[in-house]
Amino acid sequence: MFKKTALAALAASTLLGGTALAAGDKPGEGVTVRPVIQPLVEEFFQARIVFRALEDLGYEVEEPQEVLAQTLHLALGTGDGDFTTVSWDGLHNNFFEEAGGDAVLEKTGYLVRGALQGYLVNKSAYDAGVQSIADLKDPEKAKLFDADGDGKADLAGCVPGWGCERVIEHQLTEYDLRDTVNHNQGEYNAIIADTIARNEAGENILYYTWTPYWVSGVLAPGENVEFLSVPYTSLPGDNDAPTTFEGKNLGFAVDSIRIVASDDFLAANPAAAKLFEVMTISVNDVSAQNKKVADGEDSSEDIDRHVEEWIAANKGIYNGWLAVARAAAK
Repeated sequence: MFKKTALAALAASTLLGGTALAAGDKPGEGVTVRPVIQPLVEEFFQARIVFRALEDLGYEVEEPQEVLAQTLHLALGTGDGDFTTVSWDGLHNNFFEEAGGDAVLEKTGYLVRGALQGYLVNKSAYDAGVQSIADLKDPEKAKLFDADGDGKADLAGCVPGWGCERVIEHQLTEYDLRDTVNHNQGEYNAIIADTIARNEAGENILYYTWTPYWVSGVLAPGENVEFLSVPYTSLPGDNDAPTTFEGKNLGFAVDSIRIVASDDFLAANPAAAKLFEVMTISVNDVSAQNKKVADGEDSSEDIDRHVEEWIAANKGIYNGWLAVARAAAK
């Protein structure tokens, strides 16, 4: 999956000025790294940028283990993996703590900033007065989003094990919505495809989503859909993360996607530790790549090409990461 490309070969043989790489420019040589990620094609892009940078530092990157968020944090905590690129700072904090927290793991860098989550409805329903999730306590308003005829609103929700399902389930109880809202869970892409089709047919829709993700390129907040507010912040566990974005309380942490690694790995690999600390990828770049995936460019080869294109377009930034990582190892 992580075959060497012409770009990687060039990076391995030259510095910015074209001089040959010294031995110290491969500080990871001889070290095998074990990443753990989720089996979500929309998260492979940013992960593979990290993998490519590690390879350019000389590390051997194993084929990643692919498990859901809760399990991957446990794998890191028990030493069955070295790092992940998909830990949401607020959303997955309970998973982080359950896996041993700061005693064995470290959140080390902000790979993607400005990640949002929330409940959304079609704009016509929003303009008609459904502007807070609490509005769905009203059975008549809830019926506007009834897709199966049982009289309750149908919320296109979150896959069990992702973390977002904990928040939704907590809030359905906290905001007294159990009698009027069904939380539909399953294969997210299938559920959201049905939601998009119903929107195109002129039906009302109620769904959960997040950014960066391709859905917001099709159902665009502020254009054909709107985020709902929540009456007040209430998150599961001891979580007081900020949930307000541009003046609206979305009910979910305004988040960042972070690299989490084991303390042992970071201590033994200062170059990788510094790389993880300084890497950051624009949320818009990730969403744009996710849209390519949604449009059919979803093979492993496609994603490798997206990575190469991104590195070529951001060569100065990318080489800057490698330079500070190499310096940290000296």
